[in-house]
Amino acid sequence: MLTARYDRLGVHPGDRLLDLGCGFGRHAFEAARRGAAVVALDAGRAEVEGVVATFVAMTEAGELDPARQHAAVVQGDALALPFADGAFDRIICSEVLEHIPDDRGAIDELTRVLRPGGTIAVTVPRFGPELVNWALSDEYHMVPGGHVRIYRRRVLESRLAAAGLRVTGHHYAHGLHSPYWWLKCLVGTTNDEHGAVRAYHRLLVWDIVKRPWLTRAAEAVLSPLMGKSLVIYAARAE
Repeated sequence: MLTARYDRLGVHPGDRLLDLGCGFGRHAFEAARRGAAVVALDAGRAEVEGVVATFVAMTEAGELDPARQHAAVVQGDALALPFADGAFDRIICSEVLEHIPDDRGAIDELTRVLRPGGTIAVTVPRFGPELVNWALSDEYHMVPGGHVRIYRRRVLESRLAAAGLRVTGHHYAHGLHSPYWWLKCLVGTTNDEHGAVRAYHRLLVWDIVKRPWLTRAAEAVLSPLMGKSLVIYAARAE
């Protein structure tokens, strides 16, 4: 399930791409398949180990050719990235900044390691759907490492601009996922055995795996209205 659009970000074979806060690697894997030289970075050891294992499995399955497609996985801190200035052509920072108290410091670091003329996709939870989650459940965000803020689009765009990035566009994603999280907030975010939650989860898995026209059409209609994620694209000045 991808949030950023690679064509809009401008990912090409050979690009140096950083997936900051990679989680279990969904964006990093797709970038590698497209021929980018990928660095996946996360603060969590379990996430890093999981991404390493998947990259190894992709190589063994012939999905990646180490001679042509390069991938590295790093455990690190978004506020002190272990990379040189201008090290990357493209950056994806997906569902990360809402977890970081010093988000301005993280944005400054992202800008520093992006080359002049390079592009970045930043995704965060959308204001409206996220506000509903917070209203329904303290458990949703008041956990260690949880969400510390809800962004309005203009606020995030202003922080990116203050760091030296030029915003080039935005869109919304994952319209089918907002009701799922509202449901989880209603019944308890850890109550995965609730019948309605299990049924909705099966729907989401069906959509991700099979991509049927019905859910794809619903996603296209719902995302602009109540997509769970806001995606902003920006570029660093030449």
